[in-house]
Amino acid sequence: MRTTTAPETVAELIARQWGDHRPGLKHEEGVLTHHRTAQEAAARAALLVDLMPPGAEPHLGVLLDNTPEFPFWLGAAALAGAAVAGINPTRRGPELARDILHTDCRILVTERTHLSLLRGLALPGVRILVTGTEEYEALLAPYAAAEPGEAALRTPGPGSRLLLYFTSGSTGAPKAAICSQGRLAAAGAALARQFTVTPDDVHYICMPLFHGNAVIADWLPALVGGAPVALRRRFSASAFLDDVRAYGATYFTYVGRAIQYLLATEARPDDRDHTLRLGFGTEAGAVDAARFAERFGVRLVEGYGATEGGASVQRTPDTPPGALGRAGAGDDLAVIDPATGAECPPAVLGPDGRLQGGSAAIGELVNRGRSLFEGYWRNPDAEADRTRDGWYWTGDLFFRDEAGFLYFAGRTDDRLRVDSENLAAAVIENILARWTDAAAVAVYAVPDEVAGDQVMAALALREGAAFDPSAFEDFLARQPDLGTKMAPRYVRVVETMPTTATNKIHRVSLRREGFHRADQVWHRSPAGGYRRLDAAARAALLAAYETHGRAALLPD
Repeated sequence: MRTTTAPETVAELIARQWGDHRPGLKHEEGVLTHHRTAQEAAARAALLVDLMPPGAEPHLGVLLDNTPEFPFWLGAAALAGAAVAGINPTRRGPELARDILHTDCRILVTERTHLSLLRGLALPGVRILVTGTEEYEALLAPYAAAEPGEAALRTPGPGSRLLLYFTSGSTGAPKAAICSQGRLAAAGAALARQFTVTPDDVHYICMPLFHGNAVIADWLPALVGGAPVALRRRFSASAFLDDVRAYGATYFTYVGRAIQYLLATEARPDDRDHTLRLGFGTEAGAVDAARFAERFGVRLVEGYGATEGGASVQRTPDTPPGALGRAGAGDDLAVIDPATGAECPPAVLGPDGRLQGGSAAIGELVNRGRSLFEGYWRNPDAEADRTRDGWYWTGDLFFRDEAGFLYFAGRTDDRLRVDSENLAAAVIENILARWTDAAAVAVYAVPDEVAGDQVMAALALREGAAFDPSAFEDFLARQPDLGTKMAPRYVRVVETMPTTATNKIHRVSLRREGFHRADQVWHRSPAGGYRRLDAAARAALLAAYETHGRAALLPD
């Protein structure tokens, strides 16, 4: 019998599954009960206790697609009082090794598909477990009879670390945000209440589990409500409805361009023939959310909440189109001009919902009230920057209308979110600076015409050099640490790089100029290859912003 007592830890949620023989986990190879998933988690918890070196931080890295092994190891870490570092498979080379070593992972769980990413990396002291192999099954076999609560490295409590999830920022390298069992259990319980999750629901997890979205907004509410989860190894727009029907899914989460990819599929007469009732996520946009509801009959709920837990925006029934909502309970959110520390004036919106009066209303979203932020792993400088002046600075740009509703307006200068991936401009700049024709490089975010950001790079060339798009494309292809989302969509060739009074590159002026400039601008198509962004191409691009309701994010 499932208790209705509010959970204090994720370990408690895993233990509650014991003895529940209803469907708990659906995947491409079959269905497992709640009891079986708890059993698999308990076995891995016991193995983890025996494999973890004495005195080591109880951290393990998980480099997996959305296979059953991922939630098994999340559950194992919860039961064992350990923490999982979600390792991003789009990272490459030294940057990937850095993520694993920075989080003090002494065990890395991966699969054959990702072994090529690890080839040649220096990972001293890291034991690699490869799922689906005979060696792996032999390691697990002695622990098959383990039960929840029998084996732990540290007794799990509300303050126990469970997740170390990477999020990028102005320090360049990704930061590992600490998420405790208590905070995660409370977040799951809050969403389960908000969306009335019951055992009759099925939560479809198609977003990657190495991101907070899938774990916090999909897996955890299902655990709290006793709903089964259905896993898709990697997101597929073409397979989405087939999966939903096959699994009887009622709920899913999304980030970035997922909704646009779904809308881009060919419409079918049976688009509304499914069990789905709700989607929850970020960056769909009001226009595409309305299109999704009209086509598929599914309501999308947009939310805002950082993995770090520092601020949240709650949607209410009176939230206007385009807005995310107001401050969550207990939060004192303000839109602050980082240069002056003063609160930005309310935005004035025209009849079409476009922002009027330029960018004066846009600033960084700051929480001046209590914060659930639990810090970054071994990064005191980043923590201090995030919590300066006693406030929590989100790193995200917003504006607020006169009624207090908050609207997302992008990322601060050194932060980009491309197709749901968080990137740091400094990392990309360091890679582009290797190009021998570049005298100076600046990387910054520009709004994507559909959702999130795109990477734009300004290049000042060495004397006598000319921009050769083919040579630049070849250079990018040779960089082993250039992640799959890092290649610039736009390249602007400038005669001189704008600088501040302290001789720092003036990214703010570059970003504000958007696509309206006299310099050369080159555009990279999704298929590859850079072409000049001429008047016709720019007009088509602006039309795409209008179509998706994002023209207000462009400069005047």
